[in-house]
Amino acid sequence: MLRQVHTAYVSAGADVLTANTFRTNLRALERAGVAADLAVGYAQAAVADARAASDAAGGRVLVAASVAPLEDCYQPSLVPDDHTLRVEHDWHVGALADAGVDLVLVETMNTTREALAAARAATRRGLRTFVSFVCADGGRLLSGESIAEAARRVEDAGCSAVLVNCTTPERCEAALAALADACAGPIGCYPNVEDRSSLPENVPVDRYVPVRAGPAGFARATADWVQRYQLGVVGGCCGTTPEHIAALATRLDGRRASRPAVAG
Repeated sequence: MLRQVHTAYVSAGADVLTANTFRTNLRALERAGVAADLAVGYAQAAVADARAASDAAGGRVLVAASVAPLEDCYQPSLVPDDHTLRVEHDWHVGALADAGVDLVLVETMNTTREALAAARAATRRGLRTFVSFVCADGGRLLSGESIAEAARRVEDAGCSAVLVNCTTPERCEAALAALADACAGPIGCYPNVEDRSSLPENVPVDRYVPVRAGPAGFARATADWVQRYQLGVVGGCCGTTPEHIAALATRLDGRRASRPAVAG
């Protein structure tokens, strides 16, 4: 089933597939009852599914490993101490590197501290690394830190691109403006298009949330950001589907020479 999902995104026009490793860190797996000696197998299996879809497409699609916060993406107060971050992200990135990913996507980061810990675990291994932040109002991380300063620090740590994700389209605007001014390298965005208007702020829910932006509207807005902020990487986060990515890829194909990478 997972390979079918990846294949649908390849068919939609994705250039990058994100492996289903968002929660294959040791902490999450142990909480789910997975023995430590078996945990690495989950990360490797998730990468293998994405790699199979890429191979079926002739290998033209890159496989990215998703590296998420160790705790809740929306709760910066839960971020562990620096030693724990270093040890646990090093374990996870090591497992992903051994699985043969093409790049590491450190994503949905809500503090600079954890973003740096995860990014350094990847860049120390010579892996191509993108770092993506989840933002509140005014171009600030959920921790209250400036995304511009966070971006400068992860670029200094060797990351190849700085992105914003799991953030409403309205909040993406301010974050992208800040990144465009602050970053020396490529920037990008993959927004959350769910309709969370009836839900508490920054609280995860374990059910389907309807979308408020369909494929056409999503593609139109994202293509506008590409033009205004010269984005190098675009895609979709929560609520987006292969249909969203197909609409975006189609809209961008007219500018193929300077087209950003599309992630699914």
